[in-house]
Amino acid sequence: MPAIGIDLGTTFSCVAVVKNGQVEVMQNDRGNRITPSYVAFTETEQLVGDAAKDGATNNFKNTVFQSKRLMGRAYDDTNVQSDIATFPFEVIKGSDDKPIIKVTHRNATRELCPEEIGSMVLRSLQETAQAFLGEKIRDVVITVPHYFNDAQRTATKDAATIADLNVLRLINEPTAAAIAYGLDKANNDLKTILIFDLGGGTFDVTIAKVKDRNIDVLATGGDTHLGGEDFDNRMVEHFAREFLKKEGISIYKNPRAMSRLRKACEHSKRILSSATQENVIVDALCDGIDFKGVITRAKFDDLNSDLFDQTIDTVEKTLNEAGLKADEIDDVVLVGGSTRIIRIREMLGELFEDNKIRKTINPDEAVAYGAAAFAANLTNDVTNEIEQFTISDVTPLSLGFEVRGRDMCTVIKRNSKIPITNHSSPTTAFDNQTSVHFKIFEGERPATKDNHLLGSFVIDELPPQPKGVPTFDTKFHIDSNGILTVSAYHADTGQQKEITIAYGKERLSTTRIKRMQTAAEMFKKADDEYRAQSEARNKLEDFVYTVKKSGNSRTAKQTILESDRQTILKKCHETEKWLEYHSAAEKNEIECEHKKLKDLCSKYSLL
Repeated sequence: MPAIGIDLGTTFSCVAVVKNGQVEVMQNDRGNRITPSYVAFTETEQLVGDAAKDGATNNFKNTVFQSKRLMGRAYDDTNVQSDIATFPFEVIKGSDDKPIIKVTHRNATRELCPEEIGSMVLRSLQETAQAFLGEKIRDVVITVPHYFNDAQRTATKDAATIADLNVLRLINEPTAAAIAYGLDKANNDLKTILIFDLGGGTFDVTIAKVKDRNIDVLATGGDTHLGGEDFDNRMVEHFAREFLKKEGISIYKNPRAMSRLRKACEHSKRILSSATQENVIVDALCDGIDFKGVITRAKFDDLNSDLFDQTIDTVEKTLNEAGLKADEIDDVVLVGGSTRIIRIREMLGELFEDNKIRKTINPDEAVAYGAAAFAANLTNDVTNEIEQFTISDVTPLSLGFEVRGRDMCTVIKRNSKIPITNHSSPTTAFDNQTSVHFKIFEGERPATKDNHLLGSFVIDELPPQPKGVPTFDTKFHIDSNGILTVSAYHADTGQQKEITIAYGKERLSTTRIKRMQTAAEMFKKADDEYRAQSEARNKLEDFVYTVKKSGNSRTAKQTILESDRQTILKKCHETEKWLEYHSAAEKNEIECEHKKLKDLCSKYSLL
């Protein structure tokens, strides 16, 4: 029984299989190689794909699309809320804080979770494959955006289970595209490629080295909430404002009008990939009033200029993370229908040489193509044409532990190749500590309060010792499946504790990952100030500790007047209290307190 590969997309989906040593992208019942990710409910039936999309404007309240953007997310997620504002169908809050889609089907109200909608699209693709192959199909490889978290990946698996599909593996969409590239290229020379994957709802950038069917991912970036649907939204908002200005009628709360305008805008967007201007016409848009607008390619580019710039910024950041320059990229692989936008290609051409933009791979089919080849590998259905290949990946965020109860100590940096093992040797922060609480975080900020806690463990029953004397061998290990294991060993007592965190389990949502990375850039100045402040605070804390220890030593008691010694110890106590009550003190304030104590010690010849 063959296994199939499915690209379950936000706006369009695709299914492929390896047959007779070749990857075949299969046609649906309309003869199309890609299928709209639409599901519609009527009084008599449930429609999927082209039929559902065709009737969307007349059945807008019961036609569901973009369900992928809801899968694995909470109802209160800001991205979910922004999406709901644009949907013509109703989305309510479920009992478990999940978004629930409310439709009318066969004269009855149905409440469906996004996974159920996804399962209906998957089942339609399964039926397409079965009609093409003439046999029952259950085994499948499904692709997901690289930054999909565990909840979103689990939701995708649940959708497949509902559709009676057995998921052999979920693989990242850019990785599948890299496989397609590896199968497409004519030689086995080492190539450094950049995969620019801009679909209907998600955006991924991946840099990888490809040679002899080996795919080595160097760095990744992207946004799981950016794509063609967002470009459509800008056009819809533009023309809704124009209609309000011309006719004095607001259509923002009119689902039927907004749905019809969206369909016209989506059509015009596609035309602009080959024309410089297109009319946007909607008969009887609202209150029987016809609407006619004009969209030029220049205006479309202007409406979306910040979003286009965002994609190129992400490319440049990912290049930087990979330690590469644009001229070191051999090929740029375009994936996703939105890469047909002329301005996107122009901007990539400005960053890279035009001859590096590969156009031999179909951007709509590349991901499903690679998924099918990977499925053949998993089932050992390989030939000379579809050879066995290996894949390595990277970790998307830095990993480390908390020190001094506030600071992030990074052990594994973001975009490190996996598998990887790194060690660190933390110690105690106070005298006579009998236990140490190890808190494991991920994120790019210097303060742990701004990062995400993955898990923790405690090593206790430690013998009392001075601060900084006990040491622990701390090991962070990520295996080839992305499983993180953290352990700490205390040699003196022989104690060892360990925690294992599956990749994605208790991890951040994609939205928060993106927000962390953006915040790390936006607040770089604040972070630099924090580091300087924290360093100054740490130096003062250490100095107070040293002064107190020296002041209480036998030598000090013998060589310094008791009144002077008590003055110094009193000042240490006051400094500790000052630090306690001035947690937000700036670097120069802390350094001033440090100087006061240091000058006092010099005055009485201590230290």
